[in-house]
Order: sequence, then C-alpha cells, then structure tokens
Amino acid sequence: MMKSYRFKNALLVVLALIMAIMTSIAQPTTTAAGEIAAIMAKYDAVGVSVAVVKGDSIIYNRSFGFRNLATQEPLENDDVFRIASISKSFVATSLMQLVDAGKLSLDDDVGELIGFPVRNPHYPDSVITLRMVLSHTSSISDKNGYFTLDACNPAKNPDWATAYNDYAPGTDYQYCNLNFNLAGSILEKHSGERFDRYVRKHVLEPLGLYASYNVDELDSTRFAVLYTYDSDSNRFVPSPAAYRSPAASLKTYHMGYSAPVFSPTGGMKISAADLARYMTMHMNYGILGDTRILSEESARAMQTSVPAGKGYALALRTKDDLISGKILKGHTGLAYGLNSALFFQPQEKFGFVVIISGSRTTYTDDFPDIHRDLINCLYRHFVL
Repeated sequence: MMKSYRFKNALLVVLALIMAIMTSIAQPTTTAAGEIAAIMAKYDAVGVSVAVVKGDSIIYNRSFGFRNLATQEPLENDDVFRIASISKSFVATSLMQLVDAGKLSLDDDVGELIGFPVRNPHYPDSVITLRMVLSHTSSISDKNGYFTLDACNPAKNPDWATAYNDYAPGTDYQYCNLNFNLAGSILEKHSGERFDRYVRKHVLEPLGLYASYNVDELDSTRFAVLYTYDSDSNRFVPSPAAYRSPAASLKTYHMGYSAPVFSPTGGMKISAADLARYMTMHMNYGILGDTRILSEESARAMQTSVPAGKGYALALRTKDDLISGKILKGHTGLAYGLNSALFFQPQEKFGFVVIISGSRTTYTDDFPDIHRDLINCLYRHFVL
C-alpha cells in the first residue's frame, strides 16, 4: 500500500513538473502574441506573418490579422506573399551557383554577359562588373524605369545614357532595381534556362520550398492580399497587380532579355515559414540540413559588404542598428503596400522573417518602424 502511495505521489510530482515546463514554454508564445497584436494596432497592420529561426529550426511561426479584408478570412501560416526586394537574394544565389560552376565570374564585364554595351557614358572606359550590379555599385539607376532592359540598351533606347549616374562604376552606391532585372536576364543567358524555371529547379526545389516567381504555378487561394494605405480616403486599397499573371507576356518572350517579365528584382512569392527555411540556408553559408546549394565561399561573399556599398554586399546587407549589440545580415522589401524583412545572425545562429501585408508604418532612417518593433519583440521572447 505504501509503495502504491509513493508511486502515485511520485507520478503526480512528475506530472506537475511536466505541466510547469509546458507552461514555461507556452508563456513566451502567449506574451509574444499579445505584444505583436499591440504592435499591429499601433501601425494599423492588416496582416502579419512571422517566423523565428534558432539553430537549424523554426522555433516560432505564427500569422495574425487577415488574408483578405473584404472577406475577413484570417491569415494562415502557409499563405503566400509577394515579398518584394528580398527576391533579389534569390537572383544573387542563382548567379553564385553559376560562379561555383565556373560559368561566369563576379568580375566579368556585364555588357559581355548580357550581349549589349553596358557602360556609363561619363566613364566609357570603366568596366561595369557583375559584382557591381549585384551590390548596387554599378552606377546604373532607375531613371529610365526598370521593367524592361530597353531602359539601358543603346540599340533600343535613344535616351539610354540617362540610365546612368554621374559617378564612376564601383565608387558609390545607389539602390537600383534595374540592376537585378539585368542580372536575371544574365542568369538565363548563361544557364540556358528560363529565369523562373532555373530558380525553381536549382534553389526552391532542392530546399523543399513552396514558392515561385511565376504566379501561375501557385495556388492563388493562398495569396495574401496586399494593401496600400490611401490617406485621402483613410482606407486600405487592395493591390491585385502584385499577383499579375505573366501568361500574355510569355507569348513574345525572348530568352536572355525578357526576364523582367518575372520581376527578378521583386517578384518572388513565398510564405514566411518557407522564407525562413531559405534564410537558414544562408545563415549556414549555403546549406540547409544535408542539402548544399551554394559553396561556403560564395555564401560568404554574398554576406561580405563591398567597399563602396555602404553595408550592402551581394543582395544582402549588414545592419548593426536593428537589435542593440548585434550585427545582422539580411534584406527588406517594400511594394504594393507590403513590407517584408529577413535578418539573421550567422555566428549566433538566429534569424527572423517578418511580412506585413499592409500597414501605416512610420520610418526611421529609411527603415520601417514596424519591422524594428516586431523583430525586437521576437528577439526578446525567443532568442534573448
């Protein structure tokens, strides 16, 4: 009888310990959710999806708010967003695979790679390299637009020269979307595969990610509606162009020139969780689990700021003022009302993905305050 009592008593103690541990694990999640809800209210965010990586695992993934304001459908973790300029890193990752394969070099002349002259008319003897294009130090600008390579092609545009800034290539930095639409076409020309298909076959599929540059390959019921805020009417307006089909443009597609149809510079569609898995690959210098898609040397190059880049490397930047005392690598995105952010610490092995489908965020030093607040919230609750 005494043995049975002691056993029951011990069992109760064990159960109590298990409950205490489970409560301590669940508590940060509950507290974090409440703080995220308060941050959303502060900036009138429509929908927010977040993921936290620690080590090799996603330790937190949760979505808040609405996928669609009109129908009041809740945002789910597997919903897909057009992530805007974080997409640039998928272009650089793909091109670095070609570098690894010896098909091209970061120091190659971009004009020779694309097949038409790419030279700043103010500095006609200065070679513009692939490294400059991927680091926004090419001296190319978006003054002529960036939705077609005609913007800087002398054979197509009599005003091509205005696409360049007045400083020498490689000596200064200016963020430029045309750089990456040009880079996407170079990827096609030297891989022999259409831009969207190359990224799917060599980056997305090996990593097991549900994502694409081509909306027609994805389930549209999973698309999170993106919203711009109209201050005049004080309401959020849907941005259906974010998920426009490329089907019509594919009828006249020219390999090695028409890649801007897919918007290499900003057109990737992916969920927060899958973006976090992709981020983990970069955090681990080119490998996710047992799957290596990039050499460590190339992955490190993508994270190493170029001299004139003001903290920008190859489609990833260094940021030292986001979390106090931490130097992070990553990128942000802004388009169609969406704000997105991906930042990680490769030595300490933690990182964050934050995607907002629409908000009235303010900015400090050209960085969305809602990103700063959410990332610091996640850091305090799950990493610190």
